[in-house]
Amino acid sequence: MIDQTTLLTYLAILLGFVFIPGPAVLLTLARATGSGTRVGTATGLGIAAGDLIHTAMAVLGLSAIILTSAFVFNLIKYLGAAYLVCLGIRAILEKPQLDGITGSQPITPRQAFRQAILAEVLNPKSAMFFLAFLPQFVRPENGGVALQLTILGILFVAMGLLSTMVVAVCAGGVGSFLRRNPAVLRWQGKVTGSIYCALGVRLALQEK
Repeated sequence: MIDQTTLLTYLAILLGFVFIPGPAVLLTLARATGSGTRVGTATGLGIAAGDLIHTAMAVLGLSAIILTSAFVFNLIKYLGAAYLVCLGIRAILEKPQLDGITGSQPITPRQAFRQAILAEVLNPKSAMFFLAFLPQFVRPENGGVALQLTILGILFVAMGLLSTMVVAVCAGGVGSFLRRNPAVLRWQGKVTGSIYCALGVRLALQEK
């Protein structure tokens, strides 16, 4: 098992890391503000599911293949970037529903969940993070390396989920209020889409 000092150090670093506005937080913020708390929550859950996949990949050594193969890394990177940009363009071009003070959702929680999983899995930087960051807190003398990596990964997913849930609840409430203003409705898709496009471009430009 992981010793207490190492665990507390890891948790302290994670606490600061997961609440820094990064791609996961921005995606959740955009979804929750535009479509409500349920969609924001589903997005956070999807990101967490994607990170669980990355944890499994790190434990099984698949992430090492991505890092050692420039072709695989670039393929996944550009697929993820293209997916985010497509989501952004669709959000920008989508006509807002101005009837609605009803606050109808342009996307269902199920769709948001699936899209968030795909966006996170197709982010090779996440694979790099799990492979490069987690092993720094593994101590062979504390037992099985695979078990320690699994525990560290699950803790990261749990704290990341906590941060996205906080963002979803807060932004969802604000978004519900803002969507009652037709002027905001006209612009929220463009703002949300711009965030997606910016994240996609950022992913495409990142280096190994």
